[in-house]
Amino acid sequence: AQEKEISKKNILLLHKMLISNIDDKIAGRFRKKGEYVRVGTHVAPGPEQIEKTMSSILLEYSSNLSPYFIDRIAKFHLDFETVHPFCDGNGRIGRVLINYQLLRLELPIIIIRNKEKQKYYKAFNDYSFDKNTKTMEKIIFLALSESLHKRIAYLKSKQIITLSEYSKKIKKPAPVILNAARRQTVPAFREKGVWKINADFKYKPKK
Repeated sequence: AQEKEISKKNILLLHKMLISNIDDKIAGRFRKKGEYVRVGTHVAPGPEQIEKTMSSILLEYSSNLSPYFIDRIAKFHLDFETVHPFCDGNGRIGRVLINYQLLRLELPIIIIRNKEKQKYYKAFNDYSFDKNTKTMEKIIFLALSESLHKRIAYLKSKQIITLSEYSKKIKKPAPVILNAARRQTVPAFREKGVWKINADFKYKPKK
């Protein structure tokens, strides 16, 4: 069944599920009077602005009927994290919401890994500077490509091997194949930090 459209109600519910038993006093509610948040040099809007700003962000997202869903999700995520509506758990709930949005489109969930956090934080700097969403779009695109490659590999592949084994098999330098995996120009994916690929994939180097 398709997940419900994203709304203030289900954002609060997801936050309550995430934060309950960690800090029940703040679980499932936006920041209130006297609760301010600063992340690095970014000072989030005051609590009195949250309801109005979140309503505006949600309306913009639901009103955008463009088929290019990655830019919609990227902008929503950047706006959500800029508001930082909760006292705690904003980053975690923001990434949960990305996956909630992808599941609504019947797409696999993604992982934004710790190794990629530097690019992830750069995306917010780019957005705060000139509302540029391209960095976040690329992060989501690459992560989604990897998740799709993993799903397809396990559905169709007879054998899955490590990228290291694959580079030896096709007699190509391992760094070249690893770079292609990171750019998702080959259908590789990670499991427990190890890059893997369909053993039968026909590698064609870019000219």
